[in-house]
Amino acid sequence: MSNYRVKELMVPLSEYATVPEGSTLFDAVLALEKAQEEFDNTKYKHRGVLILDKNRRVIGKLGQLDVLRALEPKDENSGEIKQLRQFGFSSNFVQKLHKERRMSAAPLKDLCSKATKLSVEDFMQTPSEGEFIDHEASLEMAVMQLVTGLHISLLVTRDKEIVGILRMTDVFAAVFHTMKECEIE
Repeated sequence: MSNYRVKELMVPLSEYATVPEGSTLFDAVLALEKAQEEFDNTKYKHRGVLILDKNRRVIGKLGQLDVLRALEPKDENSGEIKQLRQFGFSSNFVQKLHKERRMSAAPLKDLCSKATKLSVEDFMQTPSEGEFIDHEASLEMAVMQLVTGLHISLLVTRDKEIVGILRMTDVFAAVFHTMKECEIE
């Protein structure tokens, strides 16, 4: 590919949206909005928030999909509906049940109002072993980790400390740039 290193492509932790543990979903959404407003307009906007412990170490990631999942109505049947697929019920039937449940739930405005008070820890994703990459790693290694792990971002480390986040959009931009260079040659 190219001679890109992760450290050249990552967003430093200081430039990424973060909230301390114990924050609400509303705090996280506000932090994401602020980071998007302040971020360089020539780059892709942030799509998530990192959750930091009291020592400012990353303990989790909260993405846009995680926030949307928090809006899903919670009732005693929600877990049972998910299990129906394993008993041979079709995806269409299960989807129909989900749709009926959603239609009978509270309006979106009410769900949003309740969600603003929920804790980020209840919806954040705790990073797995395959979501870390060293800041000196190559673009090839980053592509491999994103593809094999089905990740949309990786946490960048230097001496076991998280120093940034490598987003799929930034990796794709570097790959696209490399493709263009190859075409010109």
